Amino acid sequence: MSFVLLSAVCSVLVSVLLKVARRFDIDVAQAVMWNYLAAAVLCALIWQTPLTSLTQPGTPWFALLGLAVVLPSLFLVLAASVRRAGMVRTDIAQRLSLLLSLLAAFFLFGERAGMMKLSGLALGLLAVLGILARPGREPVEKGARALPALLVVWVGFAAVDVMLKQIAAAGTPFAASLQISFTLAFIGMAAWQALRAWRGVAPVTWRNGAAGLLLGLLNFGNIIFYVSAHRALPSQPAVVFASMNIGVVALAALVGALGFGERLSWVNRAAIALAIGAIVLIALAPKGLPRLRTASGAPALALGVQRTALRAPLTPPGAQQTQETPKAQEAQEAHSS
Repeated sequence: MSFVLLSAVCSVLVSVLLKVARRFDIDVAQAVMWNYLAAAVLCALIWQTPLTSLTQPGTPWFALLGLAVVLPSLFLVLAASVRRAGMVRTDIAQRLSLLLSLLAAFFLFGERAGMMKLSGLALGLLAVLGILARPGREPVEKGARALPALLVVWVGFAAVDVMLKQIAAAGTPFAASLQISFTLAFIGMAAWQALRAWRGVAPVTWRNGAAGLLLGLLNFGNIIFYVSAHRALPSQPAVVFASMNIGVVALAALVGALGFGERLSWVNRAAIALAIGAIVLIALAPKGLPRLRTASGAPALALGVQRTALRAPLTPPGAQQTQETPKAQEAQEAHSS
């Protein structure tokens, strides 16, 4: 379970870095740009992913381009939410985005709903209401500013889930989809930063570059350690899923309370317990097979792993099996276990 712990630590450290960005005069938008350069380079070096699969018919370019826009935009909102609502509430809102993903699986991808999943969904929705509640001593004005950011984080990460499911259903390899999405996100952010620098709003600095590269290392570390956890425990995806999400919630609560003095009302604390209960129920629920078929006609199976809920072939049927290197194949298999 060491990989799960490392993944959770990386996830929480991302929030910590965003929390202290202003204190160290770091421009978050610039850091997010360099973050995607670092993540794209690490993806290419570690998984050695050829992008020839993206030339296949039926490649979901709409979803890939959507990821390239939504991911960096969501990162900026995440930073605002951490500042306004705190690490604890933001990280829990992020984890509870799986509720909306679950609803999408029921209504868009044809997954069958079971009693445990519906119970987890009900608990999770109560947890969301508790997390959105303003802590008792928080000023009303600050609470009003925090609420929209929390809602965007909740809905935004669910939208990322849905796009990843569409990409997986089309048969696009997981590593290739990350590689192209990270690269396009960097290009888009670089164009915006060039405009900001030209206007004199945010000149490029070494401080922002170093912070962005660290952010990218933590961001990709969260992914690679989570994938490694599934490789280490291939027969226990539910355990990995639940441990990861509960670990992030627990670590964020500890770091937020002890490291930054974040205050939580009894409603917020009750919401943490409800969120953990919802994660456990959803993780342990029997996986209902969706009635969805991939674009190539191959059946897609349900998963219970973070950020992807459909198993897709490593390469589209009929494609050359040499499209994925062994390292990339292992990564995709682990993510789909």
